[in-house]
Amino acid sequence: MNKITTSLILSLLCLLPLCSIAQIDATWGYINAQQADSLKLSLQREKNDTVRMAAYRSLGFYYQDYIADSGYYYHEQQLVLAKKLNMKLWQADAYSQTGYCLATLGDLMKSYDYHSASMKLAADEKNEADNWRPWTFSNSKNSHEARISILAMNYQMMGNLWGFLGEKEKQRSHYLEGIKLGESINNGKVVFLNYGNLINLLPPDSVLLACNKALKVAEAAGYQRTGSVFLRMSRIYLDRKMFDSALVFARKSLDINKATNYQRSLGDSYSILSNLFGQQNVKDSSLYYAKKAFETAKITDLRGALLRSYIRLYSANQLYNRTDSALKYAQLSYALNDSLKNVRIDNLTKFQQFSFNEQLRLKKLDEEKTAYANNLKLLGLLAVLFGILAVALFLYRNNRQKQIANTVLQEQKNKVESTLQELKSTQSQLIQSEKMASLGELTAGIAHEIQNPLNFVNNFSELSVDLVKDLKEEIEKSPLTPDGGILISSKDKEYIEELFGDLSQNQSKINHHGKRASDIVKGMLEHSRTSTGQKEPTDINALCGDYLRLAYQGQKAKNKDFNATMETHFDPNLPKVEVIPQDIGRVLLNLMTNAFYAVNERNEDIERAVSPSGAGGKGGQPQVHDYIPTVSITTELTANSQLLIAVKDNGNGISDTIKDKIFQPFFTTKPTGQGTGLGLSLSYDIVNAHGGTLEVESVEGEGSIFIIQLPITIA
Repeated sequence: MNKITTSLILSLLCLLPLCSIAQIDATWGYINAQQADSLKLSLQREKNDTVRMAAYRSLGFYYQDYIADSGYYYHEQQLVLAKKLNMKLWQADAYSQTGYCLATLGDLMKSYDYHSASMKLAADEKNEADNWRPWTFSNSKNSHEARISILAMNYQMMGNLWGFLGEKEKQRSHYLEGIKLGESINNGKVVFLNYGNLINLLPPDSVLLACNKALKVAEAAGYQRTGSVFLRMSRIYLDRKMFDSALVFARKSLDINKATNYQRSLGDSYSILSNLFGQQNVKDSSLYYAKKAFETAKITDLRGALLRSYIRLYSANQLYNRTDSALKYAQLSYALNDSLKNVRIDNLTKFQQFSFNEQLRLKKLDEEKTAYANNLKLLGLLAVLFGILAVALFLYRNNRQKQIANTVLQEQKNKVESTLQELKSTQSQLIQSEKMASLGELTAGIAHEIQNPLNFVNNFSELSVDLVKDLKEEIEKSPLTPDGGILISSKDKEYIEELFGDLSQNQSKINHHGKRASDIVKGMLEHSRTSTGQKEPTDINALCGDYLRLAYQGQKAKNKDFNATMETHFDPNLPKVEVIPQDIGRVLLNLMTNAFYAVNERNEDIERAVSPSGAGGKGGQPQVHDYIPTVSITTELTANSQLLIAVKDNGNGISDTIKDKIFQPFFTTKPTGQGTGLGLSLSYDIVNAHGGTLEVESVEGEGSIFIIQLPITIA
């Protein structure tokens, strides 16, 4: 009886209409669990490949944010049928969606290949001839809009891919191109999806405004999966400790993700609620939502979401002082985090290996071409027997083919080398990404440095006003002379003169500290300014000589008694080099000014030490000592074609404790008011912008050498 009942039920289910056309969202293919089960049963009896292809797409959409490997399977089936039917737009969409699933599963290299294949198809206007159900990919029946929609979504997904690899600039440019394409066909859903991802790259102060704009775009387009935007708004308010607002948007995100069955974002909604209640020490709610985040992460098998749920479970158990449980989830999070790091490194390695293998392939192709050419030459020699004219014509044709092949091969080789260089640059940027943390320190330093001189300005200004008031009162208290004038005693006159002296001194301090504030602001602007200068052939020896004399005269202007020995060791064979002379001149002036300052300081220290009065002999006979202030500059063309410029002084040197800090913005060893701390930082940035390095070697008490190395481009 049970077998008969079961067979009857299955037979009835098979009679259900295929819901991929009649019941699903025609544009995006979103279906619910019941429709997914119906589709899978219908596929068992459906013979029409076109209908099956659409059904596979709908199932792929259902699973890709739920169970990624199942989504990958169904989109692959869509791709197989699209190729079989030679339907180009459906192939492009299948490549795109399969690539999306591959990225979720962590195979970024293969995902990149699939998205590249999709973009190639979607970029070809000829493929607009494929017009079966174009509204599946867009919000109209226009095949052109369908093609542009697929292309725009690929830009979004490729942007996500570059984000995984840490290429923020490429990520941003892809999102912007996706927005541009979406706007060109008035497709609000495509615009929202690209814009929603772009929000994550904006600074915190701009996020809320951008989120509201994205929500308006989604509302106008009728797009409902907006939970991720509300989640981003909740994070902003949570970072600001505005818990009530954060809770409102977190719950809004949770409700939308539940309603739209968006499992990928649902786990993050649970995580932020757990974090929010944890920060408010609401233990039970924090633990509850942490468990919900963990359950969702297990369903979706998204490792990033699973890592975040481990961290939330660790924090929630800490609130309860459950040391064992907290330790368990901490260990799980550490292990998973290490695994994710390894996956990231593996993906970067694969990208580099891809470039390397491409070079090997081209090299092998070059060798095969060369071998082929040699064989043709041998055949040409044998063909001499058939006539000199035939041989000449054949060799001419062969040589022509070789030139064309070599030209094409060289272009391909250059392209691959460029790609390899970009990948190396990406790896370097990942290593140096933590330097962005210094931005906060830079801002705090600016505020602190500007505030001090401005406080002086304000305080002495107020004091000057009071002194003037006192002066007026003293004058008013003096009796009148017979002719109506003010009688001022000699004692009062002395007091008034003293007031005038104080007033004059205060005004001088106001002027001094005002200039100091101006110098700091000027240095800040120079530090942040991007040079607009053009590289031009420059005589480096002449440039160094000019700025050496300029720096020396600058020190002489500050201290007329200052004298120093200047030495130059210029490479006479140094060619003109392509640099921005104004910027490199600024670097040389900073280094040489610091060098003259250093030798002057050491000279004054020695004079104070040998002087009986401790005043360095000033006002008396000059003191005799062996120290000779010396600054030297050396230029050299190294064996590896690098331009080396070394500025050396025999000053007091730099302590090892501060040597690592001297290139930081606003760090200075000079007394207050004599330096802004931006000179070496600015110099370091300029040299880096030229692709070079700026290093220091110093021995405390003996002197310092600042070494510039630049990759040379001979004019």
